[in-house]
Amino acid sequence: MSQQMSRRHALAAGLAAGTALGATAIGVAPAMAAQPAPRRRDSGNPFLEGEFAPVPFEVTEFDLTVTGTVPKDLTGRLLRNGPNVLGLEDPLAHHWLVGDGMVHGVQLRDGKAEWYRSRWVRAKGTAEKLGEPVRGVPAETDFASNINVIGFRGKTLALQEGTARPQELTDELYTVGPCDFNGTWAGTMSAHTKLDPGTGELHSVSYDESTDYVQYVVISAAGEVRSARKIPMGGTLLMHDFALTEKYVVLYDQPILFDLDAMEHGQKIPWVWDTKRPNRVGYFPRAGGAVTWITVPPSYISHTLNSYDDGGDIVVDFVEFPAPFSADRLSTSAPPALVRWTIDRARGGVRRTLLDDRPQEFPRVPDARVGRRHRYGYTAATADFLKAYGHGSTPDSAFSNGLVKHDLATGRSQFHRFPKHASASEAVFVPRSGARAEDDGYVLSYVHNPERNASDLVILAAQDFTGKPIAQIHLPSRIPLGLHGSWIAGT
Repeated sequence: MSQQMSRRHALAAGLAAGTALGATAIGVAPAMAAQPAPRRRDSGNPFLEGEFAPVPFEVTEFDLTVTGTVPKDLTGRLLRNGPNVLGLEDPLAHHWLVGDGMVHGVQLRDGKAEWYRSRWVRAKGTAEKLGEPVRGVPAETDFASNINVIGFRGKTLALQEGTARPQELTDELYTVGPCDFNGTWAGTMSAHTKLDPGTGELHSVSYDESTDYVQYVVISAAGEVRSARKIPMGGTLLMHDFALTEKYVVLYDQPILFDLDAMEHGQKIPWVWDTKRPNRVGYFPRAGGAVTWITVPPSYISHTLNSYDDGGDIVVDFVEFPAPFSADRLSTSAPPALVRWTIDRARGGVRRTLLDDRPQEFPRVPDARVGRRHRYGYTAATADFLKAYGHGSTPDSAFSNGLVKHDLATGRSQFHRFPKHASASEAVFVPRSGARAEDDGYVLSYVHNPERNASDLVILAAQDFTGKPIAQIHLPSRIPLGLHGSWIAGT
């Protein structure tokens, strides 16, 4: 067996650790008012308890109950992906990020919430656990994508990173199989692709645990790979996100390296922080050209809010964790904050500005502003995420669960507060029909409703951010705290 294949098989074994099918019942549940309360016993694994606890069934429900009024110009689906492990033998051996992906979605049309669905992503191993046939041709490294879900060229794609390929889903969230973009791509994609609103092209910077380079891939508006470029990194590293402007691609070379020996020494996943490796940011022209690298102080960039060209500078806004970051424990010494880098291309330096020091994550801008100068950004402040990351509760008890709207032109922000235990997920902005202003639209988020022990899809007016929700769509099930999603407009 080649060294590359050995690394792939070892990685697959690592991803499968702790996810073998146990005695837990799994399958499809009938319609229900709410699922049983998540177990709050001490399992020794915070990502298996409380609002993170996996749900044991897939659910379908039509004609959802609504408090308030769903705007009639909201036509489409709000989708969300996240780990939802199928069965478990040893909670202590389980890592949250290797749980089988489950996609949740609500369809809105004509002022109504037509349906809610939750479906596991049917990679080969997940389909076999469910006793179902395998969809499509399994990729070499098979994994039920659990990080993100996007819409592109009429396709719905569940995204992972590393050696996993995107999984195509139907509009009703059933798995079609691995996506190869009309036979033009057999490689991996990043979990955080960037769709250029001007060109319609999809950009990805992906890594593979068996290589010492990353690949910058551009998929044309026609849905086929237009170009692919290998960028040597001098090591096998984790590059979870990147940034895109109209002119440049920005890379985060953070010292989180693939190390199989780490699993032999008790880690659940083989990624370690290397204090000897410098922390760098790099940029290169989208049209082609050399990568310029700049050394920056150690930190961990989890997610990009947005990036844009500002004269000769490049501005990058992102959520930053202090170094070192433990990928195995998903923890750092202090909570994350919203930060700006201004990359001075002429002088070769980076200026760091703290935009907001309150604990927050999952930054988003309106899709129409990706790669362009933005004024507004949205983040989530969720107490349970901070606790799971080892930071206890938030510094201010009043700042426990909510969504933040940042006005980056004025430096001011607004906070929409939710009740205690009403954990908010990533916020997604959807423009109002005929909107002219950047914030003329709606902010959508799945929020845990502790009174029902189920989730609500909450719709806020972005220009009345602290006001009463326009609508709360009451779902029949709880959506575990998870990761990322998208609004996919319909007709």
